[in-house]
Amino acid sequence: MEFFAIADKPATAETLQARLDVASLASWCASISQVFSHDGDTGEIFCVWGQFIVHRERIRGGVRFTRPKCPNGFAWTVTTGFPPAPDKVVIHCTINRREHDSGFIATIEKFADDWRRGLSTLL
Repeated sequence: MEFFAIADKPATAETLQARLDVASLASWCASISQVFSHDGDTGEIFCVWGQFIVHRERIRGGVRFTRPKCPNGFAWTVTTGFPPAPDKVVIHCTINRREHDSGFIATIEKFADDWRRGLSTLL
């Protein structure tokens, strides 16, 4: 499943890559309440779904974050320069399921919206 949110802020891929790191995740997204540890592009966070290891990767247009031990394969990207909004920042969340219960889906939608709000405020 895919989920999108769009922050109405101009940014460059370089800005996103420089500012969005594991250490600062709780500053950007209210659904991430704590960063327990971070070492470069890897860390451990507490979020709306519990405690998880998270990895960060620079990608074309921005960054990708993954939770490699997540049972739903949850990952999200924060990018600019591409559809559906090439002049804004796009948050794109995915899970490796075609369907899920409505409560879980609502938490993913809120997660994406929390990123949108954080980016709109802090960028």
